[in-house]
Amino acid sequence: MTLLAAVLAVVVGISLGLLGAGGSVLTVPIFVYVMGIGAKPAIAMSLGVVGATALIAALSHLRGRNVSFRVAAIFGPAAMLGAYFGAGLASYFSGRAQLIGFAVVVLTSATLLIRNARTSPPESATPAMPHTDARAAVLLVLQGLAVGVLTAIIGVGGGFIIVPALVLIAGLPMRLAVGTSLVIISLNALSGFAGYLGRTEIDWRLVGSFTALAALGTVGGSFWARRVPQARLKQMFAYVLIVVALFVLYRTLLVDPVT
Repeated sequence: MTLLAAVLAVVVGISLGLLGAGGSVLTVPIFVYVMGIGAKPAIAMSLGVVGATALIAALSHLRGRNVSFRVAAIFGPAAMLGAYFGAGLASYFSGRAQLIGFAVVVLTSATLLIRNARTSPPESATPAMPHTDARAAVLLVLQGLAVGVLTAIIGVGGGFIIVPALVLIAGLPMRLAVGTSLVIISLNALSGFAGYLGRTEIDWRLVGSFTALAALGTVGGSFWARRVPQARLKQMFAYVLIVVALFVLYRTLLVDPVT
């Protein structure tokens, strides 16, 4: 692993610790364009890295009581089911199609992130829906299934979809949504990773070293998450995502399309 890749691995962890999202969005391009790995194994390995890293990051939020187990128990299993079967569906898509889908979803997520940052309710806001509300539970299950399938096909852990869903549907305050999102991402990504086993080549040594460095980054990310204004941070990161997505589209469509 090069020094640049090592530094970027730490950045992936910082993103997960700060926002409860962004791990796969950064990991897939790093694997493909910095480390020269093919699209399909890059997507599979990114799920392993992000799943393990999100689980480590979630521990800090658990200690701070920033996790809603009730919501995670509704969203998480649905996402796991969707991710496992989505890995099988991914075999019907070329690597090029997966990267294009990845870029489109990242662009959409960045737009939603900017909008959410401008309209986020205060941390002390009363939940819009009780956690036991039947309608909210059904919506969370359906969104969990959709996020799981999307995760496995394009390698996005789903944090930028999960966090807004937890805020808007489950009515969680932002900090609680971030911690809960990390638990769900870990279940979702690791399930998708399991679905890829035997379907594509996995560099276990790279997965292990990248995960270890990303885990270090989550320590700083979780620390800063309690001190950095979330709305401003989300806006800044959204613009980074736009740059990443446009770069992936440029490379995939115009420079070196992956088949």
